Amino acid sequence: MVLRGFRRFRLFFSYFKDLVGQEVTVELKNDLAITGTLHSVDQYLNIKLENTRVVDQDKYPHMLSVRNCFIRGSVVRYVQLPPDGVDVDLLHDAARREARGG
Repeated sequence: MVLRGFRRFRLFFSYFKDLVGQEVTVELKNDLAITGTLHSVDQYLNIKLENTRVVDQDKYPHMLSVRNCFIRGSVVRYVQLPPDGVDVDLLHDAARREARGG
């Protein structure tokens, strides 16, 4: 069972690596949402963003001066991807392989 979880984790890691250079929005578990250019992602799904801006600037005015940030993977709730950056067929194939156990 641990191996299956590792494969799923690796699938996300590979997918995020392909999105480097594209704009994403990362929502954290504390409700802070940050939009920026994905600079890098590592095997723990830690994310580095450049050219960042806070989605709700009125709620988080202290974040207005932050332009680059490193986000620990364990505090990420969601990552909103660019619509044109999603290969739906690839995701369907990966989900089918996972459901079959391979």
